[in-house]
Amino acid sequence: MLGSTHGTLTTDLRARVVACGEQPHAAVHDTATADATAAGDLDVSGRALHAAVPDLDRFFRPESVAVVGASDADGRPNAGITRQLIAWAERVGARLYPVHPTRTTVFGLPCHPSVGELPEQVDLAVLLVGDPVPVIEELAEAKVKFAVAFASGFAETGEEGAAAQARLAGAVERSGVRLLGPNTNLNAFQDFRDDLDGPAIALITQSGHQGRPVYALQELGVRLSHWAPTGNEADLESADFISYFAQQPEVGAIACYVEGLKDGRSFLLAADRAAQAGVPVVAVKVGRTEAGARMAASHTGKLTGADQVVDAAMRQFGVIRVDGLDELQDTAALLARARKPVADGVVVYSISGGTGAHFSDLATAAGLNLPRLSAAKQAELHEWIPDYLEVGNPVDNGGHPVGDWRGRKIIDAILADPAVGVLICPITGPFPPMSDRLAQDLVDAAEATEKLVCVVWGSPVGTEAAYRETLLGSSRVATFRTFGNCISAVRAYLDHHRFTASYRSPFDEAPRTPSPSFRKAQALMRPGRQLSEHAAKQLLRAYGIRVPREQLVTSAAAAVRAAGLVGYPVVMKASGAQLAHKSELGLVKIGLTSASQIRDAYRELTDIAKYEGVDLDGVLVCQMVERGVEMVVGVTQDALFGPTVTVGLGGVLVEVLRDASVRVPPFGEADARSMLGELRGHALLEGVRGAPAADVDALVEVVLRVQRMALELGDVLAELDINPLMVLRRGQGAVALDALAVCR
Repeated sequence: MLGSTHGTLTTDLRARVVACGEQPHAAVHDTATADATAAGDLDVSGRALHAAVPDLDRFFRPESVAVVGASDADGRPNAGITRQLIAWAERVGARLYPVHPTRTTVFGLPCHPSVGELPEQVDLAVLLVGDPVPVIEELAEAKVKFAVAFASGFAETGEEGAAAQARLAGAVERSGVRLLGPNTNLNAFQDFRDDLDGPAIALITQSGHQGRPVYALQELGVRLSHWAPTGNEADLESADFISYFAQQPEVGAIACYVEGLKDGRSFLLAADRAAQAGVPVVAVKVGRTEAGARMAASHTGKLTGADQVVDAAMRQFGVIRVDGLDELQDTAALLARARKPVADGVVVYSISGGTGAHFSDLATAAGLNLPRLSAAKQAELHEWIPDYLEVGNPVDNGGHPVGDWRGRKIIDAILADPAVGVLICPITGPFPPMSDRLAQDLVDAAEATEKLVCVVWGSPVGTEAAYRETLLGSSRVATFRTFGNCISAVRAYLDHHRFTASYRSPFDEAPRTPSPSFRKAQALMRPGRQLSEHAAKQLLRAYGIRVPREQLVTSAAAAVRAAGLVGYPVVMKASGAQLAHKSELGLVKIGLTSASQIRDAYRELTDIAKYEGVDLDGVLVCQMVERGVEMVVGVTQDALFGPTVTVGLGGVLVEVLRDASVRVPPFGEADARSMLGELRGHALLEGVRGAPAADVDALVEVVLRVQRMALELGDVLAELDINPLMVLRRGQGAVALDALAVCR
């Protein structure tokens, strides 16, 4: 396999200036790049390979706070906010200083005319002003570390607001102050319960209201530690908080509501840090549909990115993407509190055969492993369960055993099976006193085992003591209200631990210096132009990707000589810089076996090109390659993440079936193979109806070489399309029969 195929994105100016030998300008807040530059830890494009972790301790637990624009005037919004901030400062033990140029006191506290006249340097300034830009310079002079801007009317309002936000971001960058907002709220200063134990959820939201369901988990006994309402992210962004939260010992999971990613690269680095720390990140990312994307942009003024690329990027780095806020709270709560699984087997235990069968169907369809219990285990269960009931998995106890001593015996016996890591008990409705005893037995068993016990409480009422007191009173039982949320949360739990158990940061293996292939390829690029097929294939050759034997000719006589050198039969194709779909114009001739056919084909190709007004650089005389599996491998540029690599079924199938998988560099061989496994037509590579298995190793090699090309040429390569890539039978390689490349 290709040696150093891992790498990272190459879309910003820094890549260009480093390639030219210039020192890139380091922004004040670009600490990841600044730190990495000092350590020499940059990728081939000159970008940092590790996320900067802002020290946000003094933001969340400041010793001193200034409220700029503080008020106690009746009926004024600032008065209500000031009152809440005073109460919050008292809770966290911070000294609070009201700041207002015309007031001497606010709510009985001495008020100062400016931040510069405060009796001490403050950690945090809360800006209750319509335009925070003039205040930022004052904060910098006073050496304030953090600021929060509540004001709206910025990028969420359109072009004029976006310009105002750009001015604010520029002022913040020059100041060295770290800013939360604008267009944020008081969520960061919420009152978190301190009587709850266990790992906590840290919450990140761009729309404050969307975090309310997760915040309410405290009423169900789930601990929360932080809430970062990032708003428009003129400075501090979701990625900063992910990186910070992943290092906090009390955080068991990070829950995010994301409307738009400010910077794809920063997000990947933050997700990588969380994955290395083993901290799960669960995210609702809006913008799956065109309507959702429009709403997200109008609300936050950010790009949502191509959703398929966002989805792939999240999967690559272990971010668990969910669709609804109910899924967000249930999945985050389970991942925060559950211990590491000891096995991936799931057993469904119920008092009803119908309930067990229904739940098992849904769980199996979702990809959960429901192992058949051994004959010995089934015999043991039948000591307490009538012989006519099914106990292989799902386990149906028939109802009555849960009402006496047998209920706990059954649960303990299931949990004792070494193949079982998760026990799920759906209780579709209350039936006291048996449901009360069942709930208590499940709680007691959960306290005595390392394995995960889940309960689905299906009653629409939700006021029953078995639910409110017994189940929710347990920190060891994961309680759900719907089948779907339970299944998706358990799947996420098992997937997360499988992922982190084998996770290796692709950034650690990213190439630091350009390859010899890069230097060859640079000479072939033509800024702002599409390359001819011949030139595009030379680009592939530079990166070690196999192409057919071929010659570019400009006369019929030369074509005949070329065919003799290439070897009959041959393919002849018109070659020109603007030719994208040659077959549709009749500019491809295949299976030519004689000199006369060659001469006729040459004349026909040049006549068609002249008639169609196509400028040719010649005609390609190409080797005929035996049939295999036609694939497509390509590079496109995403607005958020830069170059992305796609693989799928090729030929005409790529347009008909759209069966493709995408990854965002950096990624390694395992991800390249996973891409193939995601294809609906993957079976074609394994061989169907007597066809031989294709050379999957060679295909993976091409994907990794294309990734290296994307990383090194991302600044100048707008698009690459290898279609078809003919993957031959196992051991015989893969050949790029056609290629299209567009330069920026």
